[in-house]
Amino acid sequence: MALVGLALPAEAEDWPAFGGDHSNRHASALDAINRETVGRLKPAWIFQTGTTGYFQAEPVIVDGTLYVSATGNHVAALEAKSGKVLWTYTHKARTEKIFGPPSNRGVAVSGGLVYEATMDGRVIALDAKTGKLVWDIEAVRPEEGETETAVALAAGLGDKAVQGSSRLGFKMPPLVAEGLVIVGVTGAGYGLHVEDAKGGLDGGSVVGIEGGYGRRGWLAAYDAKTGAEVWRWYVTKEDGWEGGFVDKTADGLPLHRDIPAEKAAAETNRDAWKVGGGSLWMTPAYDKDLGLIYLGTGNPAPQNFGLTRPGDNLYTMSLVALDVKTGALRWHFQQVPHETWGYDVASPPFLLDYPTDTGPVKAVAEASKLGWIYVHDRKDGRLLGKSAPLITQKNLFVPPSPEGTVVSPGPLGAVSWHPVSYDAKTGLAFAQVRHGAATYTVKTVPAANGRPEIRYTETGEAKGEPTFSTLTAVDLSKGGSVAWSTKAGSRLSGGTLATAGGIVFSGEEDGYLDAHDTANGRLLWRFQCGAGIGGPPVTYSVDGRQYVAVAAGGASFTKGSGFGTGDALVVFALPE
Repeated sequence: MALVGLALPAEAEDWPAFGGDHSNRHASALDAINRETVGRLKPAWIFQTGTTGYFQAEPVIVDGTLYVSATGNHVAALEAKSGKVLWTYTHKARTEKIFGPPSNRGVAVSGGLVYEATMDGRVIALDAKTGKLVWDIEAVRPEEGETETAVALAAGLGDKAVQGSSRLGFKMPPLVAEGLVIVGVTGAGYGLHVEDAKGGLDGGSVVGIEGGYGRRGWLAAYDAKTGAEVWRWYVTKEDGWEGGFVDKTADGLPLHRDIPAEKAAAETNRDAWKVGGGSLWMTPAYDKDLGLIYLGTGNPAPQNFGLTRPGDNLYTMSLVALDVKTGALRWHFQQVPHETWGYDVASPPFLLDYPTDTGPVKAVAEASKLGWIYVHDRKDGRLLGKSAPLITQKNLFVPPSPEGTVVSPGPLGAVSWHPVSYDAKTGLAFAQVRHGAATYTVKTVPAANGRPEIRYTETGEAKGEPTFSTLTAVDLSKGGSVAWSTKAGSRLSGGTLATAGGIVFSGEEDGYLDAHDTANGRLLWRFQCGAGIGGPPVTYSVDGRQYVAVAAGGASFTKGSGFGTGDALVVFALPE
């Protein structure tokens, strides 16, 4: 797997980009660690970042050097064979106001530079040999910083901790293509909200407050040599974001919308697109031949209220294809028009050759929070297929109510941001699937002291509904049927890695890294890493020895479940 600008030595099989390469398949041709040998896998070395918690990064390995970003956007370069520290970069944030926890999901490496997009809204380039800063730009403009406060709401909502910031920042690893560093913002789709002590959406309840408190999500491309912005694409459509006021999804599911009420509210909410949300969570896939990138967009704002943003809210909740050189929209497929449940299109899309009656089609697939894997033609977005449901769905698209509506999946979805791995030889996709329901309740704070009534929605785990995770194999060579599914001991997290050795690696929130047989899901090996697995595992080879690396740092949901956080990058290999 060669990366432009960096020649790989013959003795090394690297992991030079997020997902392994631009296909985002999270799969490897390495097979020294296989069904017969995986039981002997042992830690080869461990690197501790020194910053505990929210360690979600996927390492990148180029020319025998491993690059990893830690909590707080710090970066380290390590000798991939031994873990010897080559250099470190300590990030100094310019604002304490960020969206969510200080997590970062990885860096990109190309042309002798290491690129990172930070939670405080910057894109930086470091020298790959020394770690010295080469350029540093303020990507988030001043007007996109925090402007609203939540002091008045805090009094009205009791003892809940009000999050008042809609500041935009970055979580995703950048994509480097055609001399551009491409990255998109998070924090656009939420605005004012309230989280409980268990970690909000990741463990307890979240409150979404009615009103124009969001931001407008965007993806931008920067010159890889200078950092100059080349293009910017906004998620919310300026002209016509209301769409057609459809009453069904594109694949025919009823949306239970009050369309007359939406149309009646449309005239007074014409500018809702300006604060309409659409966060971007994970790295796009890239088809060089077509010159297109593929990415998922997040939920509209305000999060759980629709009447202040009438219409379909284009292009939130969509898989979109953009021209890599200009950012122009080529096509979109909106999974949930006028979404009010938090079903962001979050898991990174991946490329595949999809079998059809007329032969294989160059396709792009996306594992959704709704509980299906969607497969589209890369050229025009045409829906080629949809997998069997990966979860038991309940009251899908039924709106929140004063008495509480139980909906499955809940806002964490079936498949969240965690990458799905895809084995092109077998046609199997391996997904970490969450099974669980949530109760969506509409509440109000009475008008007082000249302030109007405040409506908000509270979302919490549904009482009495089962909650568990499965590692599920989906056969995309056979129409998306479920090949096998195995229940995990705790919540699965971080994503999966498939290898030619017949192994799929998957992390759990209780700290275990598991290795399953790709043929049947049988557990072959596991290791306790000391903290919840937060990032996707990767594999690489140096001097003929195969390694597997994974970040074990926990996250808000592991804390909420009683598991601790950590700071370890744990690297495994077979005994020499």
